[in-house]
Amino acid sequence: MSDLTGLTAVITGAGSGIGLATARNFAAAGARVFGLDLTAGAMDGVAEWIRCDVGSTESVESAFATLRERVSVLDILVNNAGIGAVGTVEDGTDDEWQRVLNVNVVGMARVTRAALPLLRASRSAAVVNTGSLVATVGVPQRAVYAASKGAVQALTLAMAADLVHEGIRVNSVNPGTADTPWVGRLLDLAADPEAERAALEHRQPAGRLVTPDEVAQSIRFLADPAQGATTGTILAVDGGMTGLRVRDK
Repeated sequence: MSDLTGLTAVITGAGSGIGLATARNFAAAGARVFGLDLTAGAMDGVAEWIRCDVGSTESVESAFATLRERVSVLDILVNNAGIGAVGTVEDGTDDEWQRVLNVNVVGMARVTRAALPLLRASRSAAVVNTGSLVATVGVPQRAVYAASKGAVQALTLAMAADLVHEGIRVNSVNPGTADTPWVGRLLDLAADPEAERAALEHRQPAGRLVTPDEVAQSIRFLADPAQGATTGTILAVDGGMTGLRVRDK
């Protein structure tokens, strides 16, 4: 991959997990990185923090007004911010459905809509959305979350079709279970965290959790201007969970 020197990137949810790993990856490659998140988290020295709640149109518009004061061109948008939900379709309340879909799906649309005027000023514009393997694989206790990520996959393809003639590429990554703070919090709530972690590792053919850095590198690949013919692609980064059916040794 080429470096990203001279390019400007916005990453939502950049304060921790995959977003933070992506911010570090991009910054190391020479990009100027803006991190949109509710708090700065650990992005100090890596990205320029702009407070943003992707679940609020007012907050998104305010964040991009601030961004336009600093730059006139945006080359890369990474729609990474999202929230999780645990439970079956019976467990999901109306409030939970609205909250998760508002952040994970409508939030992605809000941010992209706000970013498009700046992306159109770039000669190598790219959008990368963070999806999930649950968009393509049925996983227990993830009904609301899976529905939101299925919508993200469909939205990615629709955006790619709408923007291809403008030279704006749109792709997404579908990570498997990643070793992020959110997964860590789920494990902390389990009756036996060690056994639950072992079960999560075992269900992925690679036998371990995906690392945030691995997902970040895949996002970097899709965002790289050298991948000019890559659009409408859903890249699985899931330790083989989507495509492999392996036998125990």
